[in-house]
Amino acid sequence: MNQQGKTKEFFMHLGGAILVAILAIGILAYFGIFSSGKYITGSAVVNPPFYVDAWNVQADTGSGKAGIVLELKNNGKEDYNIESVSVSGCGSYSRAIPITKDSLLTISIDCGTSLVVDEIFKGDVMVVYRKIGSSIDLTSLGEIDEKITS
Repeated sequence: MNQQGKTKEFFMHLGGAILVAILAIGILAYFGIFSSGKYITGSAVVNPPFYVDAWNVQADTGSGKAGIVLELKNNGKEDYNIESVSVSGCGSYSRAIPITKDSLLTISIDCGTSLVVDEIFKGDVMVVYRKIGSSIDLTSLGEIDEKITS
């Protein structure tokens, strides 16, 4: 066999190996091996001056109320009044609550009965707050991505 025939045979084998590798990756993707939702725990973040220290998304457990619980930390250098917290796809909490620097505040947001156990909840979070003594609303945006528990 001449050199040209060996080169052609090499590329035929290489092409076959690449085809098999692509097929294997496709099969693994089809069965969800590369789905990050199975392996990654949820996340919840908001822009400064706040930080989401803890969170939970719960389905209706018979009380008729499903909801989200957020524990916000004031990482700012000042004291604030949180005017409202809203989560898209769920609801909002509206009541002026003071939060001093370096302190935590737990906020529960009622979602009605629309959350289903073991599904993934994704929503945008908006915290409207004011500096103490100010009348100007400031906004901290974020998001929550969490598996719904019972």
